[in-house]
Amino acid sequence: MARTGITFEDVQRAVDTLLQRQEAPSVQKVREILGTGSYTTISDHLREWRSRRDERRDVPPPQGMPVELQQLAEELWQQAQQAATENLAHYREEADRQVESAQERVADALRRSEDAEQRESALAAHLSSTEQRLQQCSAESARMEAAAQNLEQQAEKERQRAGQLGDQLTRLQQDNERQAAQHLAAVAQLEKEQREKLHQEEQRHEAAEARLMAMLDDARQERQALEKAHAQRLKQAEHRQDALQQQLQAARADLGDEEKRHRETQTARSRAEESARARGHEVDLLNERIEEQRRQMAMQSERLNLLEARLDEKLWTLTGKSSPDQSRELAGQHSDTSTKNGPSSDIE
Repeated sequence: MARTGITFEDVQRAVDTLLQRQEAPSVQKVREILGTGSYTTISDHLREWRSRRDERRDVPPPQGMPVELQQLAEELWQQAQQAATENLAHYREEADRQVESAQERVADALRRSEDAEQRESALAAHLSSTEQRLQQCSAESARMEAAAQNLEQQAEKERQRAGQLGDQLTRLQQDNERQAAQHLAAVAQLEKEQREKLHQEEQRHEAAEARLMAMLDDARQERQALEKAHAQRLKQAEHRQDALQQQLQAARADLGDEEKRHRETQTARSRAEESARARGHEVDLLNERIEEQRRQMAMQSERLNLLEARLDEKLWTLTGKSSPDQSRELAGQHSDTSTKNGPSSDIE
């Protein structure tokens, strides 16, 4: 079957191969890896790949699906496609050879039939030889039927193998969904812990403010008591006021530290929210990749059905069977031959 054309995914895989080799992607190198495709098509896909790379340059790399798991899925898919292509090509070549052989035998049989019509007088002498050839044809037909059954069995094995690959892909998709759910649960737990920590910081800030207000009230009361005290204790009151000022500065420093920690908590919360949004984007990308793999599986199934239909047509030809219309046409030709040849055709 002829190749349908180079797609963007083919060019992207070739570019990934070149990057793994630490080589700069180019149209010539991509075509050497693919082995086919027009330069114009490859150039357009390569330009689109560069445009997408520039758009994703500022986007953080995905952290959802492991690289080893992606490589394993791609290797399994490529092995399945290669095995199906090789087996179908082998079946096609074998069927073509058998068809050519059958056509040669049919042409030889037609020539023998024409010779038999010209040598009707010698038909009785060669009757035994004709019966032997008929037995050989019957044996050959039996061998061809056995070969057709083997081809059907091999095709059934390939279909079973394709089903197994589909099951493996389903398991991989389930693993990806489970990992995504675990990631979302971890993000939710992190947000919960951040909210609890923020609540605790707010409570500590409120407690510090309450302590500061209490200290201010104590300072006011102490100052009123000092004003009413004797002039001789004025110097002592001034010393105590200085001590209170130092405590007030320390309380203000503590309040500044509390406010700094509060701002750091707000920054950590913002980073957590950005991380959660990035994780959500990764999940969306993973879902898109899974959907693309499902579409490829559907296309592969359609190709297998088409090849099975063509193989059935080959088997009809090899076993000598024909459709009802062809049977009626052959019956009409036999009737015309019988009318022309008269009673001699009954001997045949």
